[in-house]
Order: sequence, then structure tokens, then C-alpha cells
Amino acid sequence: MSVVRIALAQVDLVVGDLDANCAMVRERVGQAAEAGAQLVVFPEMTLTGYPPEDLVLRQSFRQASCAALTRLATELAAAGQGDIAVVVGYLDSEGGPRNAAAFVQDGQVVARYFKHHLPNYGVFDESRYFKAGAELSVVHFGGVDIGLTICEDVWQDGGPFAAAAAAEVGLLVNINGSPYERDKDDVRLSLVRRRAVEAGAAVVYVNQCGAQDELVFDGDSFAVGADGQLLARAPQFVEGLFLLELELPASTGNTVSQAGELSVGRYRAPKPPRPLSEELAEPLGIADRLQDEAEVWGALVVGTRDYVVKNGFSSVVLGMSGGIDSAVVAAIAADAIGGANVHGVALPSDYSSAHSLADAAELAANLGAPLQTVPIAPMVSAFVESLKLTGLAEENVQARVRGTTLMGLSNQHGHLVLATGNKSELSVGYSTIYGDAVGGFAPIKDVPKTLVWKLARWRNAEATRRGETAPIPENSITKPPSAELRPGQLDTDSLPDYEVLDELLAHYVDGDAGFSDLLALGFDEELAARVTRMTDAAEWKRRQYPPGPKISLKAFGRDRRLPITNRWREHGVS
Repeated sequence: MSVVRIALAQVDLVVGDLDANCAMVRERVGQAAEAGAQLVVFPEMTLTGYPPEDLVLRQSFRQASCAALTRLATELAAAGQGDIAVVVGYLDSEGGPRNAAAFVQDGQVVARYFKHHLPNYGVFDESRYFKAGAELSVVHFGGVDIGLTICEDVWQDGGPFAAAAAAEVGLLVNINGSPYERDKDDVRLSLVRRRAVEAGAAVVYVNQCGAQDELVFDGDSFAVGADGQLLARAPQFVEGLFLLELELPASTGNTVSQAGELSVGRYRAPKPPRPLSEELAEPLGIADRLQDEAEVWGALVVGTRDYVVKNGFSSVVLGMSGGIDSAVVAAIAADAIGGANVHGVALPSDYSSAHSLADAAELAANLGAPLQTVPIAPMVSAFVESLKLTGLAEENVQARVRGTTLMGLSNQHGHLVLATGNKSELSVGYSTIYGDAVGGFAPIKDVPKTLVWKLARWRNAEATRRGETAPIPENSITKPPSAELRPGQLDTDSLPDYEVLDELLAHYVDGDAGFSDLLALGFDEELAARVTRMTDAAEWKRRQYPPGPKISLKAFGRDRRLPITNRWREHGVS
């Protein structure tokens, strides 16, 4: 048996910034060297960032990735870290675009592995971009045979893990760009445990953290033994370098060259591991899992922070209506970039209540956020009188004046506008296009209304637990929700109770249930017909809505793709 000290690099990447990503790798390898690590493992497509989408189709981008890998190997050796082995994800171009992992040591790219299983579901389109690999790469390092795999390879039966069993590897490295979904961590762990037992080898699973557009990555890197036992686990949503030591079996001398559908390529590291001169000071333990609301809040904060910062903004602006949605969005933004950088705007109309303005002021004070008040009645009157608008058109002008005001302030001051709509409203089209739907990012786009309330209560309770001021006014949580576009308006005038609505939408939107399925689940026929009709008719609005963090199994946007021009209706054909 050999003891190998491994550093799991759970890092945040920037798509397209190869120089910054390479600099981050060099920095983390330097930190790992100081901690006595022998092997450092980085996530999927570290050098390019993940997912690079159609950048993969550009030859210039593929060439830049390959050049960056060669340069990185040379620079690590020049920095005196050539004896440390590094596994890093990148984009290769051999025989076509490849989602690849490289084993680097002593200034050389010792081995390359091309992802075998290419996901083509949900948010993944890898069959569009990549050519699948047909070889399991096994590197002999320090007396141990190490197999390289990438993300989806662990999710599918057969392929690399079956080949690893035949090749009798001692360790499998699985590098990932696995997006966050609620409860996904439990699925990952049980799956990797099963694969470890199947392969008869320990598995190190390394995932990125941070966010890229709609996708949030929660880290949650871990290691399991050959018996499937969890050995170590990194915290969620925390960037860092996490070290552990694994006792691994010596190479058996296995020479299998073909295992099922894959060939087995065997490579040898040019240098032995650096000696373990001292005991590991802070070995990675098993981090506690976040409970549901804390996990979701973490995803929303990370998603918002990375979108704002990576797109060059330092501040945001949003309408603070005194309602629950804008309060939760403002609190998320404050946790992401600091309350002083969250600019609230109260936009009262003739129908705004006094308590709404008071709640908005209390929210801003709690967050330490600047708040300005811009009465919209004069602007609304100008539109209404000039165009002779009445009824719904008059109501929607109020929302559109608010949207135009926020965009004007964005242009003037360089803020990113945050949209405040939730998944329930987006599902049934309960929003005004070019009004409350304006913005560059929508933090709660994938959050049902009932979860919005739960998150508000959790965030306030968390603040109390820490001895801090609860950020969200209690009145914003407890009062009946209203768009306040006409006298006495409530959401329940147009929508069913949110508890019922969200349950139905979970089946129809996330679960793709048909109308007969909804009736079989016990939903009222008239209600099911109305909600499915509203949802189907609102696709054109959703296509124009800003991006927002994905937290559910099926988010609007990359996950759910329905035609806009579409006459199919679940409750009869119109």
C-alpha cells in the first residue's frame, strides 16, 4: 500500500479567461506544494471555464486551450513544482473537439483523457460539441495506477469505470462541472459509492464552485474508498484547496489493453511523488450538509455574485416595492455584493399603500442599502392621457414606467438591474413584459413563491441566530401579496392559492405531467385547465425574461425548451 497526499482544488472559473484560469491553477498548485501535496486535482475544463458552449466550435479557442495547457506545464516546472502531479480539465482538439483531462508533471503533459460519456439532456448539449473518447488513460504514479475520468463518466453504466475494474487501477480521479440542483448532492454520493465498488478502487470526485450564467456549481467535492465508504467531503459553495491522504494499493502490474468498449492506455509519471516529510496539518474531514433553505440561499447568493462580478458590474439596482419578492432579491444581492452596493428605488403610484413605502424603507435600512423615491404618477398620467389607455393597458403602463425608470438609472450610474419575479409568476405569465420583467439578472427566477416565503423566514432566523438584524421586514412576509396596480388588488384575484399553484406547477413544469396526469393526482379539472392554459400561453414572455440561477430539476431557459408558436394545449386542442 502507498499513501498519496491529494489536494482537491474546488475553484471558481471564468469562461473564456484562459490566462486568469491558468494563473489560478499556478497559485493553487503553489499552495498545495507548501502543504506537501503530491497530487492536485482540478475540475472539468478548468483552463477554459465550463461550460464554454459554442466557443468550443471555434478553432481559435481550441488552439488557445491546447497552447495554455502546454504553457502551464512548463510554468509549473519553472516554478519548482515539477515534481507535483496535476490533473486539470481543458479543451483538446485531437480528432475533433474533446472535453479532456490532462495529467501534468515535470513540465510534460504525461497523459490525456477524453471524456467518454457525453451528456445530452437537461442543460447539457455535449453531443453537439464534443467527440467521445475511446480510451481509459491510466497513469502509474508512485507505485499506484491512477485512472482519469470526467463527470458524466460516473453517471452512466459501463465505459471507464468498467474498464478501470478490468485494468485493476488503485485510484480513479473524476473531475466535474456538475451544476447544483436541490438534493443533488445525495444522488452524487450514492452514485460514486456504487461506481467505486464496481471498479474496486477509491474515487476522488472534484467539482467546481461558483456560477456561470444560469448554472451554479456547489463544489461538494469528496473521496470514497474502494468499499464505497465516504472518507472526506468538502463544504458546499466554498472555494478552497482541501487536502487528504489516501492509502492506496500498489500496482498489480496488470497489462490489459482492451476492456469492453474502451482501450486502456498506460502511462508513467516521469518523477516519483515528493516524500511526505511531515504529518498533514489539517486533513479534510466530512463537512456537514447544508439544510434545504440554507443550500438554496447559498446557490442564489453565489449565482448572483458571480453574474454581477464576472460581467464587470460592482452595483445593482432594483425596485423596492415593500413586497416579499423584492425584499428577498435585495437581501440576496446584499449577501452577494454588500448592502451598500444594492441601490433600491421606491416607485410609488396612486395605488401604492403607505405600508409598502414603509416596508421598503425598513428593508433598505436593514440592509444598509441606499434608497431613493421616484413617484411615477406624473409619468403614468402622461402615457395614459396621451394614449387614452384604460383597464389592463393602464395597469401595465405603471409597471413599464417603473421598468423604464430602473433602466434609466442603470444607464446613468452603471448599475445592473435585478428583476424580482419568481417561478410561480413566470410560469403563468403573471408579469408585465418590459415592465417588472426588465433587468439583466433575475435571482429568484427559478424559485416558487412558497419557497420565497420559506427563504425569507430562514434568512431572518439565521440573522437572529448570528445576533444580527433580520433583513426582511415581517410585514413583507405576512401581508397578502399584491402588484398594487389598481385599488385593493391582490394576487389571489387572478391566481389560485400559491400552495396549490406551486404543487400543480411542480408536476406540470418540472415533471412534464399531462392534463390527465394532473387530474389523476387529484387537481380540480377547471383549475388544471386554467393553469396549464396560462402556462402554455406565457412562453413568449419567458423567452424575453433575464437569466437567473437554476436551482430546480427543470428551470426555465436552458432546461425547458418549448415552442412559442404552438397550438398544442393539454386541455383540448385550440
